[in-house]
Amino acid sequence: MSEILNVTEATFKSDVVESAQPVLVDFWADWCRPCLAMTPILDELAAEFDGKATIAKVNIDDERVLGAMFQVMSIPALMVFKDGKKVAEFSGAQSKDTLKAAIEQQL
Repeated sequence: MSEILNVTEATFKSDVVESAQPVLVDFWADWCRPCLAMTPILDELAAEFDGKATIAKVNIDDERVLGAMFQVMSIPALMVFKDGKKVAEFSGAQSKDTLKAAIEQQL
């Protein structure tokens, strides 16, 4: 089973921009209940897409620069990156099916 990758400002380029796979990035905070509710869904997606796509999280309290860079105004904010570019964006908690479809479009 693949683990969710915790991304920081220092690792964003190597973990997301330079990734050979699509990357779903969850911008979250530990005080955000909808963010915490997304955790089981993200765990399931990480397992299902193991070796095909990366599931990553950015804690916006710890990584304010990344939150500002991607204009995160509310959380959870979920973005799909492919070849270093943002190709999909979702605001608020999303269903597993919605996120799965967004990732599959990039495979």
